[in-house]
Amino acid sequence: MHLSVEGVSRIFTGAKGQRTQALLPIDFRVQENDFVTILGPSGCGKSTLLRIVAGLDYPTTGQVLLDGKQVEGPGADRGVVFQSYTLFPWLTVAQNICFGLRERGMSDADQKARSEYFIAKVGLRGFENHYPKQLSGGMQQRTAIARALANDPKILLLDEPFGALDNQTRVLMQELLLGIWESARKTVLFVTHDIDEAIFMANRVAVFSARPGRIKSEFAVDFPHPRHYTIKTSPEFMAIKATLTEEIRAESMASAH
Repeated sequence: MHLSVEGVSRIFTGAKGQRTQALLPIDFRVQENDFVTILGPSGCGKSTLLRIVAGLDYPTTGQVLLDGKQVEGPGADRGVVFQSYTLFPWLTVAQNICFGLRERGMSDADQKARSEYFIAKVGLRGFENHYPKQLSGGMQQRTAIARALANDPKILLLDEPFGALDNQTRVLMQELLLGIWESARKTVLFVTHDIDEAIFMANRVAVFSARPGRIKSEFAVDFPHPRHYTIKTSPEFMAIKATLTEEIRAESMASAH
């Protein structure tokens, strides 16, 4: 799997014709099995880029290629998880996970086997027949991740998926997703404005400038796997955090002027 973002920019036009440049032209590559986090100040265009990769928005210039094929809309080759809980409220956990599989015409037996596998993988065994309103925020996001993974996408796109969770649940969800990535080796593109999260999750951090957004720098993160949250107190982690904090601070200051 190879994701290629080539000269992608985005300009939004308002009701009175006012133009707002959200993204400057971006060139960016994601290789197979990469776990890349996109880090930047609020409003810098991180989510806009992710939506373009997902096929939910369109670039003003440039193109996105997935395995050499141009992205022209949503597709099963990309699994998307948002910060807001996007489960179907009238479907149970198992039914939500099976939704894409049913749309693809998978047999009931295969749907059941696949949903049971991912329900176990995200720690929701026993909640198969619960509805979203009966679940905590963390459990809803587990279901959303399981639904995305069940479709076996080439790349998993996550837009601040843990941003609405309390800190303890957030740490658990970070470790859960990393554990799934370590075993399944899915390619992941993960948007966040949390510096600790960006470092802990990734093998590469792409830092966005203030709006109009562009990728101003990239940092490799070489901590071994499996990772545990205790690495966040290591001198190596703190050194990367200090560098990234200064990068983001400079961009936040620039956007304030």
